[in-house]
Amino acid sequence: MASFFSLNQSSDIHSLQNVNLFKKEKPNNELPHWYCQETGVYESKHSPRTLPSDPFVDVVSYIFSQKHNGKTSFIDASTGRSVSYAELQPLVKSMASGLHHQMGISKGDVVLMLVPNSIHFHIIFLGVLYLGGVVTTMNPLSSPQEIKKQTSACNVKLAFTVSTRINELSSLGIVSVGVPETPKFDPLSVDYSRFYQLLTSNHKALSPQTISQDDTAAILFSSGTTGASKGVVLTHKNLIAGVELFVRFEASQYGNNHEKSIYLAVIPMFHIYGLTLFTLGILSLGSSIVVMKKFDQNEMVRAISRYGITHFPAVPPLISALTRLGKSVNRGHLKSLKQVSSGAAPISIKCIEDFTQTFPHVDFIQGYGMSESTAVGTRGFNTRYVKNYLSVGLLAPNMQAKVINCATGSCSPPGKTGELWLRGPGIMKEYLNNIDETRSTIDEDGWLRTGDIVYFDQQGFLYIVDRMKDVIKYNGFQIAPADLENVLASHPDILDVAVIGVNDEVAGEVPMAFVVKKPEAKISQSEIIDFVAKQVAPHKKVRKVKFINAIPKTAAGKILRRELKSLNVSVASRL
Repeated sequence: MASFFSLNQSSDIHSLQNVNLFKKEKPNNELPHWYCQETGVYESKHSPRTLPSDPFVDVVSYIFSQKHNGKTSFIDASTGRSVSYAELQPLVKSMASGLHHQMGISKGDVVLMLVPNSIHFHIIFLGVLYLGGVVTTMNPLSSPQEIKKQTSACNVKLAFTVSTRINELSSLGIVSVGVPETPKFDPLSVDYSRFYQLLTSNHKALSPQTISQDDTAAILFSSGTTGASKGVVLTHKNLIAGVELFVRFEASQYGNNHEKSIYLAVIPMFHIYGLTLFTLGILSLGSSIVVMKKFDQNEMVRAISRYGITHFPAVPPLISALTRLGKSVNRGHLKSLKQVSSGAAPISIKCIEDFTQTFPHVDFIQGYGMSESTAVGTRGFNTRYVKNYLSVGLLAPNMQAKVINCATGSCSPPGKTGELWLRGPGIMKEYLNNIDETRSTIDEDGWLRTGDIVYFDQQGFLYIVDRMKDVIKYNGFQIAPADLENVLASHPDILDVAVIGVNDEVAGEVPMAFVVKKPEAKISQSEIIDFVAKQVAPHKKVRKVKFINAIPKTAAGKILRRELKSLNVSVASRL
């Protein structure tokens, strides 16, 4: 997944030149000093950041230990109700105390968050972590089958969810707390009485918890480099790295006026991109965050205008929507914007060019990261000053990289392609309950195999060329083909199936199923699409179906997805 932060408009090209990040340091025929030919290791061109040396620092305490003059933390976009920074930490501590004394949650217990964006989200998340518990997040539109699979894998003890899903979770034997969908504080509410009791617990009754940086803090499910979705286990150390190397680094590097920055949170907080930004990092800066429950383009324009939004972290479809709106609505409604960043999925050059032409006064940034690296990978640059739309930026501070030739296994120098390997404090602890996948993804020296084909240029810019992995990226969400194949294989009329991602101008990629029907079966394409839609979250739905006689496979039975992609291209070219 690609993740990004900000080069604020207050920074200028002179400050960038002063740190010599964007100058060629060696002639093209010489190797730069940040690449070691002997080891094949690329070092970050940025100066290292200081991370806490005390082994017993939890990410919540780390965030609240940062000094700032921020007044308002979160604002509900629809009502304007807010939580001040003065209120935030006591609410988090009260939630932690209530979880322990009222719900019996202790250190190491896993709590599911099956809720949309809200000003309550961060209070729950930080409260669980402050207690020493572990949070696993899910798309609130996930299917019952998906919920059952994840809660069983994580051994979930308690869940927070919307009121309409409490019965579903109860049927799985999971105690649930309903989270109010509006920010209005109503302690007399019958439907949400348990939530308000937790929120008003006496936080002074909670004994201090001893939490190690190596303790597990979150489990986020990702498709990884291959196969079905896996639980990415992130520690407090990983999340602190995400805060420091993703958020605070760029804030200090480019001198943002943090307390006057106002962010719009549309991307989901259950995703590593939104989680690292909105639930963690930005809170350490003192900036304000306006929260939208879900995307609506008219509501987005109103929020930008009403609250004077300055920063808008987004995904490519949101960038496209904002560009269209910039051409059609009164530009005065969007005049407060200073910086827009794109993450979680590849974005086309045309999309970037359209945006920068429509909003010439707004900084645009993109970068690279993934759930397995806690959104830490590269840090983007301001394309108003560096017109390089192809690159995802420079390697983040404290991070190292290798580019491994896929044919020979040797390390590739600048200008040569290979699989990107990453190492640094953001790299996950492991895949949940999956020793084999962990070992195949992280080697004994701590190098994470990303599955992405890349190269570095002579200035240190990273370029994503292709993906070894089969993951489908739909609107920034990762979809494992194996998950959809398992659903399709359960249909009585389907003999064999394979799923690939096909390009889509709006969503980036959409899932397409190649289906081999059983003899005499009469199932239609629309019936297959409906069958899958009933069993998965909306973003995972199969959008296209093609019937074929056989699925191309290797002698070992592995699906040849590249052949399917070629087949789809040849079919499309004849249409």
